[in-house]
Amino acid sequence: MQRYKILHRTYYNFSGKVWLEPHTLRLRPREGHELRIESSDLKITPSASLRWYRDVEDNSVAIATFDSHTEQLVIESEVIIQQYNEAPLDFLVADYAIDYPFIYKAEDMAVLSPYMMTAGQTGKDPLIDWIANIWQPGERIQTYALLQRLGVYIQQTIVYQLREEPGVQSVADTLSRGSGSCRDSAFLFMEAARRLGLAARFVSGYLHAEPSAFNYGSTHAWAEVFLPGAGWKGFDPNIGQVVGSEHTAVAVARLPESVPPVAGSFIGPPATSLDVGVWVTELK
Repeated sequence: MQRYKILHRTYYNFSGKVWLEPHTLRLRPREGHELRIESSDLKITPSASLRWYRDVEDNSVAIATFDSHTEQLVIESEVIIQQYNEAPLDFLVADYAIDYPFIYKAEDMAVLSPYMMTAGQTGKDPLIDWIANIWQPGERIQTYALLQRLGVYIQQTIVYQLREEPGVQSVADTLSRGSGSCRDSAFLFMEAARRLGLAARFVSGYLHAEPSAFNYGSTHAWAEVFLPGAGWKGFDPNIGQVVGSEHTAVAVARLPESVPPVAGSFIGPPATSLDVGVWVTELK
């Protein structure tokens, strides 16, 4: 078991006094047999009332409601977790899904079909030729090996680029530019997996790692694919590896834009600045 402290600070500075509309917060990690929350503290200035609920993906969501005007919004989440996913390769895939290609069972397809829908595409699909670099029709390969190959190929061919703009690049943009943020690479992985007939979803969370081009003190993103017998398994194309104990998932979704850590609006002067800091520290 490994313990981590995750500190996530978000500062909004406004050009004048504003009225804050309700804000949606996705900052609490997803608990399960691989992760337990030891303690959690959420501080908000100005003070807000919180209402917690579980969304359709079973993410933990808080709705913050305010009752005063302000020139600054500060949201500080500090969580200590116990991480048990220290052997991420210790899983078994169902016999019928060990090798690719395979077809999900009907009862699973009823649930997984939304996660197999690809983004709308007009004109020629750039992913068709791109996928040919990692898999050719008729090739038999272990399903896990194919997904690992996909993640490594993205890591080797897509240059990480810090993007502070909201949203996710289209697959066509990422491929044409040859660069993107962690969420862009995660979306590329998702779309490629879906075109291969696999169920995939987007994950927003945190990564414990030495500071680098893609780990500079921010949230992180990767993808998960449903493997029969093993469940949802994470793949991080930014480092070309399967997700392990260094990754902490906060929210999952069929679409990347569905799970921003903080989302909300305000009424007042339009100019605003945003400063976000994330620190993930291993504890003894």
